[in-house]
Amino acid sequence: MKPTSALFALALAASTALTAPTLAGSALAAESTVKLRILETSDLHDSIFPYNYYSDKEDPSQGLARTATLIRKARAEAKNTLLFDDGDTIQGNPLGDYVAREKGLKPGEVHPVYKALNQLGTTAGTLGNHEFNYGLDFLATVMAGAAFPIFSANVFHADGDSDPSNDKPYFEQYRIIETKVTDEAGKEQALKVGVIGFAPPQIVNWDKSNLQGKAVAHDIVATAKALIPRMRAEGADLVVALAHSGLSAEPPQEGEENAAYHLTQVEGLDALLTGHQHNVFPGPIYAKLPGADIAKGTVNGKPVVMPGFWGSHLGVVDLVLEKDGGRWKVADAQTATRPISELKDKQRVALVDSDPEVEQGAKAIHEETLAYVRKPVGETTARIQSYFALVQDDPSIQIVTNAQAWYLQRLVKGTDLETLPILSAGAPFKAGGRGGADYYTDVPAGPIAIRNAADLYLYPNTLRAVVVTGDEVREWLEMSSGMFNTIDPKKTEEQPLLNAGFPSFNFDVIDGVTYEIDLSQPWRYDMDGKVVHPDAHRIKNLAYQGKPIDEARKFLVATNNYRAGGGGKFPALDGKTIAIEAPDENRTALISYIYDQKTINPSSDGNWTFARLDGNPLVTFESSPKAKDVLPADGRIVAAGEAANGFAKYAIKLGQ
Repeated sequence: MKPTSALFALALAASTALTAPTLAGSALAAESTVKLRILETSDLHDSIFPYNYYSDKEDPSQGLARTATLIRKARAEAKNTLLFDDGDTIQGNPLGDYVAREKGLKPGEVHPVYKALNQLGTTAGTLGNHEFNYGLDFLATVMAGAAFPIFSANVFHADGDSDPSNDKPYFEQYRIIETKVTDEAGKEQALKVGVIGFAPPQIVNWDKSNLQGKAVAHDIVATAKALIPRMRAEGADLVVALAHSGLSAEPPQEGEENAAYHLTQVEGLDALLTGHQHNVFPGPIYAKLPGADIAKGTVNGKPVVMPGFWGSHLGVVDLVLEKDGGRWKVADAQTATRPISELKDKQRVALVDSDPEVEQGAKAIHEETLAYVRKPVGETTARIQSYFALVQDDPSIQIVTNAQAWYLQRLVKGTDLETLPILSAGAPFKAGGRGGADYYTDVPAGPIAIRNAADLYLYPNTLRAVVVTGDEVREWLEMSSGMFNTIDPKKTEEQPLLNAGFPSFNFDVIDGVTYEIDLSQPWRYDMDGKVVHPDAHRIKNLAYQGKPIDEARKFLVATNNYRAGGGGKFPALDGKTIAIEAPDENRTALISYIYDQKTINPSSDGNWTFARLDGNPLVTFESSPKAKDVLPADGRIVAAGEAANGFAKYAIKLGQ
């Protein structure tokens, strides 16, 4: 439903009984009212076709081609519409890697995702953090192919001094877009829409190799407070922020990654389009967010929308604008998201068909990507799956940590770092969660193709190695154990094992040491890396080569640029402990390892387990129904019925 201001609704209700002078007043009110619909895509991550390149089959839950159908429908319903993209557009699946790494993008060529956004008549866009993964030169070529402006207000040229006040913007920060709209009386009106964009400041750490000495990033909220008044002074009737930043009500900090909540409190901002967290707002996950009105779709009174990821939803913001003193102002607002699929009888089914024009425009690159991902690189003697990657040592992580250690050993040979013991950290990227009940790695025994390697390591992270002490290894694992809820051994009722708010990509397993996780202990760290229970120690019996770890000894740990640069806010990992910045991606190291080994055995080495809890409490977790095929032979994990959204429930015995 389109929102209507109370004043305008009353005018309409009374119109049939009005006298001629009042009718004139009603017409005047109609001329002073404009309904504007704002549409948003975000976190597309190269998903154009409803196709999963990792499983090599169609997937109705994703694809801009499907979102495009919703866009055209939403436009047909409204007189005035604008379409914006909120970033993380050019990286995220094998199509993006193929274009950037294999095929290349020549000057004058248009990136496939931007080709689709051009076809849809996108008004403007912003940059997410993943736009920087392939370097600034590639990004410049991509942006040149966009038929619409792309803004990023808080990224600046690195000038080498310590004075941020004289930094020069790297990109266009904002623009006042003059557009013609039709008012409720059917007359054309002029509207000046100020559009500004923001990226997470963490890009300078996450993509240090691409940005060091070239670009710096400023705080999102501080930049907004400096520029939005300027936009108003330059005549903007309406200010819309495209913030590739999530919603968090944590107290504001300098350089906050998820700053969208605090952006809603910036004076002069009228509407906020968000992303980055891959969530849906308005939606139940944000029901307890202070100041959030889920029914109306506002935060602190400002309309906010976040449309999921991979084209799963279209964000819709409906505004009622009324003229006040010659300037347009927001009188009412309502936001919503529209999904492209739904879960029906435990199966994901499409709600709309693909847009033929968008699919046809991407058909050639889609077929080239399929040929690329189907190339074999080696063989595996055993099935590689991640159905239990969050609850036991797992082959899908083991193969990655093995490859990283192999790569790092070759890299340090003949250097001063060669004498340090090497450890390797990896995390389960595909472990259900928001990705759904099919979002798991499952590679059968036999040939491994590039698509399988990309499935095992989703992101184009570059390999990093950090030097940390044995004590810091322990704290790293303490932070990682936030994946699990605290379990009371004395309770008889069911207790959920997994902390739903903890991302699986932050559950680091460190190979090269052995350890147990004591779930009777509370979290030592919260998800912001702050110590909340100083006396709590979940990590027990941490050992290296069979002996208790020397807490002062230094270790060289293979990880990625995200973690080494501070991603996840792990203790001792803030960019200062980086010893090696490898030229290759972790995924490239994995593919090279498989090429080198030719045949691999991905069996996990069981280097971590849960500590035994007396009382054998009933502890459950969710995974795919397909996990029933790979239940451990020792009976520690058993099927325990169905769960919501197509998942299955399993029980794990912690008393054995």
